[in-house]
Amino acid sequence: MGTRASDDVTQLLKEWSAGDSNAAAKLMPLVYEELRRLARSYVARERADHTLQATALVHETYLRLADQTQLNWKDRVHFYGIAARVMRRILVEHARAHRSTKRGGLAQKISLEEARELPAETDVDLLKLDSALESFAKDYPRKSEVVELKFFGGLDAREIAEVLQVSEKTVLRDWNFAKLWLCRALTQDAA
Repeated sequence: MGTRASDDVTQLLKEWSAGDSNAAAKLMPLVYEELRRLARSYVARERADHTLQATALVHETYLRLADQTQLNWKDRVHFYGIAARVMRRILVEHARAHRSTKRGGLAQKISLEEARELPAETDVDLLKLDSALESFAKDYPRKSEVVELKFFGGLDAREIAEVLQVSEKTVLRDWNFAKLWLCRALTQDAA
């Protein structure tokens, strides 16, 4: 996204935070493609019989974001970070619904391609990952935010540093720690 478009997004987010209901409608065309890119990457990691499409994920995410009246949007990076969290919640809800209708049927799978400690082909159950992240967040809240923003939000270290107001080195240390912790938690759970 170019600087001009990024500035436009930030301005519309500030207008939305200030109560301008038209700002949300003006924002959608500017953020739609980036949200679809994020959604496509999530859906591509899903199990083969997964029924939630990227477009539906984007629309559900946007509807949930549009319902938020008390969010004080800082900028586009903050918006994409929150959108990533909302997408994660939707995917987890979808996985839970699928599992409950199948009475413990097929587990939803996503690839942890960025975890060097795991082979690239290893799939992780989204519900187990979510549970591990919730446990991780209790002891390491900021590190958990780094995982959400990087893994689910697709943000880079610089953008995460902006959102969390820490240095890029801190983000990288947090990410490395989180990968090791989650890898251990998920492999112990699988054993």
